[in-house]
This record gives sequence, C-alpha cells and structure tokens, in this order.
Amino acid sequence: MAYNVLLFADPGIDDSFAIMYALLNPHINLVGIVSGYGNTKKEQSVKNSAYLVELGGREDIPIIAGAAGPLSGEPVQYYPEIHGPEGLGPIRPPDSFQNIKVHDYNKILEIVNQYKGNLIIVNVGRLTELALMFILYGDNALKDITEFYIMGGAFLVPGNITAEAEANFYSDSIAARIVMEKAHNVHLYPLNITNRAIITPEMVEILAENSPTSFRPLLKPTFDYYFKAYQKNVPGIKGAPIHDVVPLMAITNPEIFKYIPRRVKVEEFGNAKGKSIADFRPKPDPEPLETLDYIGMEADIPKFVENFMEIFLKGDYEKK
Repeated sequence: MAYNVLLFADPGIDDSFAIMYALLNPHINLVGIVSGYGNTKKEQSVKNSAYLVELGGREDIPIIAGAAGPLSGEPVQYYPEIHGPEGLGPIRPPDSFQNIKVHDYNKILEIVNQYKGNLIIVNVGRLTELALMFILYGDNALKDITEFYIMGGAFLVPGNITAEAEANFYSDSIAARIVMEKAHNVHLYPLNITNRAIITPEMVEILAENSPTSFRPLLKPTFDYYFKAYQKNVPGIKGAPIHDVVPLMAITNPEIFKYIPRRVKVEEFGNAKGKSIADFRPKPDPEPLETLDYIGMEADIPKFVENFMEIFLKGDYEKK
C-alpha cells in the first residue's frame, strides 16, 4: 500500500533529499508539492521542485506556488551559506526551467478533496502555507486530512536559528502557532530527532558510485556543500543531518520512532520567538485528548540510515 502525501517544502538541500526520497520510496504516492519561500525565494523553490520531479520522471506531480514571505510581513532571511544561492548547493537547474507549469493555491483544496480521508500532509518548510489554509478557508478546511507530519521545533535542546528556536518555527512563528493549534493528528519531528539523523560523506560516496537512480549526479555535490556548512557550524560533526527526510520515513517506517503525547504551543514574539513549548512534567496539566500532538523524541538512527541507503540504492520506481 502506498500512502498519498501532499508535501510542503522549500528546497533547500535537505528538502531536496526529502523530495527525492519521496519519489523513490515505493510506499509513498507523492500527489503534489507546495513550494514557498524559506531556504530560497519562492520562485527558486518552485523551480527546484520542478527540476527534481522532472529528473525523477514524474512531471505529472503538480507544483503549487506557495507564499513569498511570513504572515508577519517581516523581511525573509535566506541561508545561502548552507543551501547555496539557488538552494541546491553548486547545482543550478538548467535555463529550460523558465517556463514551469505552476498551479495556484486552490489546487491544494482540489487535491484534498480528491483524496478525501486518505491523504497525509507532510510539511518540512515554513508553516506559512498551512496556516493560510486555515485563515483563508476556515478551521474545517483540512478536516479530511488523515494526519499531519511536521518537521519543526526543539524541546529542551538548543535551537538552530536562536538559542531556543528551530528555523521553521522561528521564520514564521505566527503560522507555526496557528498550525499547532488548529491541525489535528499532528506528528512533530523536532531537532531532538532530526539533528541525529546524520548521513556521512562515506555513505554518500557509496550512493554516488552505486545508486541506479536518476538523482545520482546530484547526491555528492549537494551533500558536500551542505556538509561543509555543518562543519563550520558544528565543529567535529561527522556528517550532516538530513532533517526533512525524517517525517517521510516515519510514515512508512513507524517502528523507528517513539513519541510523547503533549499539547505543543509556540511563542510568537520577543526574545523567545519561535520557541516550541510542551509540558514534560511527570504529571502534566490535563489537556483534551484531541488537542494532543505526538512529539517524536526518540529514533533508531541505525535503522534510519539503513532505510535511507536502501531507498537510494534500489532505483527508480514506477508510481501508479
């Protein structure tokens, strides 16, 4: 059985690995990609998504243009030192990608209705687009979504943008709060797990030499760029965390992850902007069951690595 997945992303190197993973995984049916600002400008994000689906032979997957900036209206800060000026490290999509067929925002509702009751939303970028769904179409707009799998937050560990905040929650803290309040059946993958989801240069060398996929020429140059950035930011690190693959892997390999059910809240403003908060006391304040989120706090990293390598070494799959 393949899980129908609508992916919200802002590629970005680790987002790009997530898209490639989703396209290669036989148990994931990628039904659309919403591409907005984040690691690059919206226009580049759209271009990168289109480039990856074409390389994967899946031009049938609709690319939906997302937001150009956060709900606060604040200027967007990009991270070319981590992802490169165009999001794929040294890789530049060819100029033939100037005329990309891009769908508008209403395509999201069309997809939700098409797969009513049998669709998972995975969000590995900023949460602006998801929040806008609730703002524009009301609290029940996404009631038919089965589950939400979100990469974001950091609990009782340092953030990666500020001392306390992770990038997706920090960059649009208003949107993060809205989504965590209004979405249901949320599985959240914070830095607690994703910082440990490390792939090493030696593993990527194996993929670069042996992967039969159409993505093979991208793997080593994009990873090497990303890894060099992490070596500067985290001295002594042996590889680079592929954050955004984690929620996709959790769909098809749930046994790898362990969760704590808690209600998650997000600080919107001030010095703690973007901080994710949950009550981890032995006896937390009672919350209605339907408001609880499932926070991923433990992961079997050797199994994560094993599955990552397996998917990229198996080859391209035909998706029905």
